[in-house]
Amino acid sequence: MALGLPSVLPGGSQPSIGDLIAGPAPTFSFEFFPPKTAEGQPLLWQAIRELEPLRPSFVSITYGAGGTTRDTTVAVTERVATETTLLPMAHLTAVNHSVAELRHVIGRLAGVGVRNVLAVRGDPPGDPMGEWVRHPEGVLYAADLVRLLKESGDFCVGVAAFPYKHPRSPDIASDTDRFIEKCRAGADFAITQMFFDADDYLRLRDRVAAAGCDTPIVPGVMPVVRMATIERSEQLSGAPFPPALLERFERVSGDADAVRRLGIEQCSEMCARLLDEGVPGIHFITLNRSTATREVWQNLPAGARV
Repeated sequence: MALGLPSVLPGGSQPSIGDLIAGPAPTFSFEFFPPKTAEGQPLLWQAIRELEPLRPSFVSITYGAGGTTRDTTVAVTERVATETTLLPMAHLTAVNHSVAELRHVIGRLAGVGVRNVLAVRGDPPGDPMGEWVRHPEGVLYAADLVRLLKESGDFCVGVAAFPYKHPRSPDIASDTDRFIEKCRAGADFAITQMFFDADDYLRLRDRVAAAGCDTPIVPGVMPVVRMATIERSEQLSGAPFPPALLERFERVSGDADAVRRLGIEQCSEMCARLLDEGVPGIHFITLNRSTATREVWQNLPAGARV
């Protein structure tokens, strides 16, 4: 996988994540979320520092539902850009934001030299599955947010992809159409919501390609280390947890260590298969913890980790 690059190139410009993903070697990257409390800050920065020596291609900082961590997202992204060797990508969502507020956030990101942004419409605060209500002066779709970013400066923009389908999409076909609309709006790449079956990703890649869209799609993965993750998986991924895999976890559900071992093993095997299938990279969802992610990375084929 591609080695990490300095967070700022000579002249102050950050590398384009889209260019890295389109490169000859697969990227690998990590996703963190801004802590909502002061107690969560040390855990976040411990994970960042422990993963930094792996020299990931980039890291992403999420954005709380309804913009609840907007300022923290920008602050964490700025600190990653200025205090580490990592290349940061900030998430940006449209929920509860007017276009003027979105332009303000975009300006803050540009002001600290951040040019890589993941544009997602976002979930309503409080209830991720609740009704999505457009801000009266905001944007309606993620594609609109992509266009806003592209109009605002030299931004490399990523979007979300759903291996199963977005929970609010009526069917796979319409979800695929919506994804392609985001790509045509100017998206440079996509990162999937987490999934637990490589075939779900491969089907997504195939149907997007069949529709004539060649935007690279990076799989987003997260090892299951607790049964509670499985219980929340549909909310987290938009898809039911694979029944055959659920049976494997249920057989060891009474042994927390065995659940964790199985989760690391399953995620490692899935990543190895994805790499064999020629994915452009692997994006690890860390939940601000480094240990499980490092174990999966260490299990990848040696050639993929150089």
